[in-house]
This record gives sequence, C-alpha cells and structure tokens, in this order.
Amino acid sequence: MTVTIEKLDNNQVKLNIEIESSVSNWEYDKACKKLAQRVNVPGFRQGKAPKNILEKYVGIAALQKEVLDSLLPTIFENTITENNFDLVTSPSIESYEFADDNSLKVIAKLELKPEVNLGEYKGMEIEIDEFKNPDDVIDKEIEILRNRFAELKDITDRKTTNTDLVNIDFAGYVDGEEIKGGSAKGYMLDLAHSNFIDGFAQQLVDKSTGEEFKINVKFPDEYHDEKLKGKDAEFNIKINSIKEKVLPDINDDLAKKVNPSLTSLDALKEDIKKYADNNAKMENERRTAGKIFDTLLEQTNIDIQETMINREIQALMGEFKQRVNMQGGNFDEMLEKEGHQKVYDQMKEEAVKRIKTSLIVGKIAQNEKLTVTQEDIQGKISELARIYRTSVDNIVAEIQKNMNILHSMNQQVITEKVTKLLIENANVKYKNNQD
Repeated sequence: MTVTIEKLDNNQVKLNIEIESSVSNWEYDKACKKLAQRVNVPGFRQGKAPKNILEKYVGIAALQKEVLDSLLPTIFENTITENNFDLVTSPSIESYEFADDNSLKVIAKLELKPEVNLGEYKGMEIEIDEFKNPDDVIDKEIEILRNRFAELKDITDRKTTNTDLVNIDFAGYVDGEEIKGGSAKGYMLDLAHSNFIDGFAQQLVDKSTGEEFKINVKFPDEYHDEKLKGKDAEFNIKINSIKEKVLPDINDDLAKKVNPSLTSLDALKEDIKKYADNNAKMENERRTAGKIFDTLLEQTNIDIQETMINREIQALMGEFKQRVNMQGGNFDEMLEKEGHQKVYDQMKEEAVKRIKTSLIVGKIAQNEKLTVTQEDIQGKISELARIYRTSVDNIVAEIQKNMNILHSMNQQVITEKVTKLLIENANVKYKNNQD
C-alpha cells in the first residue's frame, strides 16, 4: 500500500492511495462474510450464501463500500499522525476505483487548519478603563434584597399607585382584531417594574378593585413582531385585586432572611462587599481579556480558506435564526428587511473573528502544552448540573447522546486556560477609572 501526499492551495492536501489486490481482496472477502450475516438471501441459511450469489443480491457497490469503510479510517489516521496534520474537518473521498483484480485506488482530500503566525503574546501592554463599584453599591444591593423579601399586603381601601402589584385580566386589539397572545386572565403585574409596552402600566394607576376600563398604547417601531411594529393598540382591562409591597426593615432580621448563616446586618454588608469586589475583579478580567484578544486578532496573520468561513457563516446563520424564532419573529421577513447582503457581510465578519480567535487559542494552547484533564471535564459537568438544576448523571447521559457537548466543554476549558495565562502575563494599565 502506498500513500502519496500532494499539497494544494487553500490549506488542502491531496492523498493518492493505492492498495494492492492482496489487501483489498482479503477485505472484500471479509465484507462478504460480514454482509452475509446481516442479510437474508432467499434459499440460503443466514451467513451461508456464496459470494457470487451475495454479490447479485446486495450489489458489488455495497460490498466495495464495506471495503472502503474498513480500510480508509486506519489509513487516514496513520497518515494524519505521521505527518502531524491538523485537520479542520474529516477527510473527504474525491474518487475511488477498483481494478479487475480488486486492487484499489483512492483520491482523498484533507482540509488543514491554517498556519497561525503568532506575535508575542506574553508581557503584552494592555490599557483598559477600570471598572469600579459605585460608592453606594451596598445600599443598592440591600434595596434589591428588601424588594426580594417583601411581603404583599392586600389593598381594598384605596386606588392603585405606581408601586403596587395588580392582578388583572386583559385583552389587546389592533385594528379591531384580537392580538395573538395578547390576552390573559389573573395576570400579576408589578407596576413599578413592568416589562409591558411603554404606557401600559402607567395607565393602570389610580384605578379601583373591580374596575373595568380601556387603555391605548402604541407598539414600538422596533418591536419583534412585524405585524405589530408601530401599531396603535387598545386593551380592555379589569383590576381583580391590588397588593402593596411591604419592604422589610434594614436590620439583623433581614440578614437572616437572606441567608440563615448571616447573623447580623454587618455580616450581610460584608457578604455583599465580597460579592461586589469579586464582580468588579471579574469585569476587569473580562475587559482585559477582550483587549488582549482584540490586539492578538490585529497582529496575527492567518490565511483562512473560504470553506472554513462559509461553514462558520452557516453555523452563525443557524444560531441567528433560532434566536429570531424564539423571540417570535420571522427570520425570512427579517432578512428581507435588513437585506440579505448586509446580514451576510455581518455574519462573515463575525465568522472570521470567531475562527481567528479559535485558531489563536489553539496555537497558544499547543505552545504552552495546555491540555484538558478529566478533572476539568468533571468540573464542567458539575457546573452544567448546577445551572440546569439536574443531576450529574443526567448531564452525562446527555453527553453520551450528543458528543458535541463534550467537544464544546473541551473548547471552553482550553479557552479559559489560555485566557487565564494571557491575563496573568499581561501588563495592565488602568485609565480614567470609569465605571
């Protein structure tokens, strides 16, 4: 068997593979026995059909495919390992030909990752706007906690205020037609923190329990539903009940409500300060990492082939379409409005950035001999279990169904290790001290 390697343009390699008849015939006979066990040939017991009968029954092409499936993976693996090829995708078979004696010629192509010409990535001079917590961060967080642990008091002797919660029935109409998904009964709305259309919650102030009335609002011009963008709407409203939010006092009891292990208000404030300080540290690390990667992207020369870019664009388009659909929009209508070329150009720019960043991370990981350990993966699995509030066993089961999850974990771990290394070795200068 011989494998001749021919380097092509666009980071591709052509493999001319020749396999002698003694090897291919042996594999062909093995394929016949294998298929004979899997198919029922009329007139023969399972696995007992002669080769010539089996060839007529299943077709020579099917047997030859079995030969290819048996031989080529090992040949590809050995060739890739011996030549230290770093592949983007699995090898593709361009053509194959079986001679009369069953000797075999195969032409395959390998797409290699582009060469990454890295500059100096350690000791980088980085200047960023430092994030600092505002002086009143503790007071603001305590107010958030007060609202979280507030009690709701039923109100029967007054009208609604802009800080109340109201239980309402509502139904919306545009041009006399009921809005799909625009009605509900027994909906609890916080008038101080409404995410409804501007003007909706404000018109529910100064109303009484049991009162029925109409309000008029206008959907934003940038609303996600094309049919409702910029449209005037009318809503029928009924106030079922009014509740007042009673905030707890700022004392030791509030601290214990937040966390039973916190025995005093001072302990709560110290806990909030630790959280805020850690949040500021993480934000400055995020800013530092962003600036580092922006600098590396500018100074690193990578000749990325169009095939890689096109695949990444398709992946980005798929993600974008899923987001649009989840938000209730119409992907095709959005493309039409934004312009196919504009969206494509934006996706291409993002695709190139993603690919370059991934290649830079991979190159640094290779240079620094950074690897993914079993402990790293176990940590990621535990993290996913916490996020999705499920068991580790359930996450493992999902990984077994979809190995792309494991691949994503590996990428995350390597990216995190490379990012940590870059930050630790950067000379960071803070400017302006902006929040």
